[in-house]
Formats: sequence, structure tokens, C-alpha cells
Amino acid sequence: MGRTYQSIVINAPAERVWGTIRDFHDLGWAPNVVTRVDVVGGKKGNEVGARRVLNGAFHETLLEVKEEDRTFAYSIDDGPSPVSKAEVSNYVGRVSVRPVTEGGGAFVEWSSAWQKNDQPTTEFCHGIYVALLADMKKSLEQ
Repeated sequence: MGRTYQSIVINAPAERVWGTIRDFHDLGWAPNVVTRVDVVGGKKGNEVGARRVLNGAFHETLLEVKEEDRTFAYSIDDGPSPVSKAEVSNYVGRVSVRPVTEGGGAFVEWSSAWQKNDQPTTEFCHGIYVALLADMKKSLEQ
């Protein structure tokens, strides 16, 4: 099983960070990574089962939203190599936002796990999630 984990501290309240990222269909906070979000179907961005296609390539489904915990989970159903459905199965990503006790910021964790194609997928996803977190930080600390 492949895995990746990234985290960052953002100098903004956890409630604000969560309020910004909780909509599965709105990645406006990541303009340097996500250039296009196509909503698939009629579910809202905070409803389990919501689907999207990112940058015309990554087909994803929202699996879980826990408002009280400030977490969501999603699957990558298909995408370019090395995350195509021919190369990877059971891909689940998780994002959580926790308050930082001292200083009032937010601790954001982004992890994922999948089966097959471990090393190429780890390297590929790690780079994307680091870039997403950097965009999140930049967007929310303005």
C-alpha cells in the first residue's frame, strides 16, 4: 500500500481555513495548482457523492465530510499516470484542519493511501499536495 503525508501551519484561524477549503467544488484558494474544476452531477460541494474533474484530468469523488472535526475524504477515481485507474486502486485522500493551541493558527494535514504503483504515485502526489498546501497558506495569510 502506498501512502503520503503532508502538513502545514497557516497563520489564520482554523474556522476560516475550514470555511475556505470545505467546498469540494471550489479550489479558488489554489490558483497555481488548479486551473479548472468541472463539477460532475448535481451534488453540492459539501455533499457526500459530489464529483469533480480537476484540470481536465483528475476524476474525484467526495466520500466523507465531518464538519465538527473539520475533515473530508475523497477518492481519485481516475487520472493521468501514475494515478490512473489502471495503475492505482482504492485511492483515498484525507484533509483535516485543527486549531493551533498557541497563536491561533491552523494545522492542516493532507494524507492519502492507495494500492499498487507505490513509489511513482508517492512522488507524484507528494509534490502536488505540497504545492496545494503552499497555495492554501499564501491565499489564507493575505
